[in-house]
Amino acid sequence: MCAVTEPKNHAEIDQLAAEIDEVGERAAKTIELGRRGFSIAVLVFVLLVAQLLPWVGDHAGWEVLLGRGGGIPQLFAATSTGIGVFASAVALVTRRWWLAWVCAAGGWFASVDGLLAIWSQQSSHATGAAGGGPGVGLIVAWIATVALACYWMRAAFSRS
Repeated sequence: MCAVTEPKNHAEIDQLAAEIDEVGERAAKTIELGRRGFSIAVLVFVLLVAQLLPWVGDHAGWEVLLGRGGGIPQLFAATSTGIGVFASAVALVTRRWWLAWVCAAGGWFASVDGLLAIWSQQSSHATGAAGGGPGVGLIVAWIATVALACYWMRAAFSRS
């Protein structure tokens, strides 16, 4: 049997109460991701793989990120990599609630960027911009970004 020792004075009671309050405050700042965390990690991996696939013409996603292929696809490459990969990785590791909100809001911003990037590639003949239609990597990255935004939004709202 486990014996519970009772505090001997008020100082020990106050110290115990302070520890309990500290644990409660720490728990209030974090979120529990559960299976959702695994799905987010898989989507981050999909975004990384999409960087290797063609986005604009023959340019892979990482090349678009470095400036080849036009401004709008480059903006999507930057936001999907920054929010979708880096911020998601930090949020997964730290489980901070405010980072889940950053990933949710940033993910929706990146999703709009992705939609504009796809649109810019479909109408590139009129402007003379690079690309004759969106590459498979661009479409996969956009779908993964939309899914990530959905998962992060649900995670951000899951905190009670």
